[in-house]
Amino acid sequence: MTTPLIIQFILCPLVLLSLLFVTAPYGRHYRGGWGPRLPNRLAWMLMELPALLTIALVILSNPAWNRPQAWVPLSLWLFHYAYRTFLFPFLMRPSPNTFPALLVLFAVAFNLLNGYNNGDALITAANAGKPLWTVRFFLGLAVFLGGFVMHASADRTIRQLRKDGETGYSIPRGGLFRYVSSPHYLGEIIQWCGWAILTASLAGLAFALFTICNLAPRAISNHRWYRERFPDYPVNRKILIPGIF
Repeated sequence: MTTPLIIQFILCPLVLLSLLFVTAPYGRHYRGGWGPRLPNRLAWMLMELPALLTIALVILSNPAWNRPQAWVPLSLWLFHYAYRTFLFPFLMRPSPNTFPALLVLFAVAFNLLNGYNNGDALITAANAGKPLWTVRFFLGLAVFLGGFVMHASADRTIRQLRKDGETGYSIPRGGLFRYVSSPHYLGEIIQWCGWAILTASLAGLAFALFTICNLAPRAISNHRWYRERFPDYPVNRKILIPGIF
């Protein structure tokens, strides 16, 4: 196991413990005291762009880039991060809230690390000539695409809560919001678990674990926030996993 990959695994429990006690101050949890801030759209683009570019540079700079073990998973990764880097910020509703530059730097550092680790894993698989078109790959692909549809659909529901000119918050309803407060986070967790399955790599596993450690505390904070501000918030709605948690 390489040093960058060990670092990523170590980050998982550290991030989980940190976010269980300190909610990241952006979006509905906006608060001051975190230094310079950036407009939300610019912040999202700056954060996600390294994930898009790093893995592409790692793979395309290697002679094995044109083997399916490398370029097929890379295409899925680029599909997701093209959405997160360009389309998602473009579709965001205007908000007076901004994003701490410090958190942008943290996200950039992680995306550089994560992009390198996963790119290295794909190139290693390509050079080893590991079979790609396996039952495991197609299972992982189905999970990956299902998670993407889930979180993109939830993103759309959240955007539609605000009409033009509005900046407040309301209770999201419909779809998986009938069951959990953060189906967009659940979708991302499922998606990167699918990535771990289809790549069968430690780098994929590290990313899936980090996604859980990063988003589960955020889902808990969101659920608490909704319950504190909306007396009519659905009492049977869970935090992240329908009927369980």
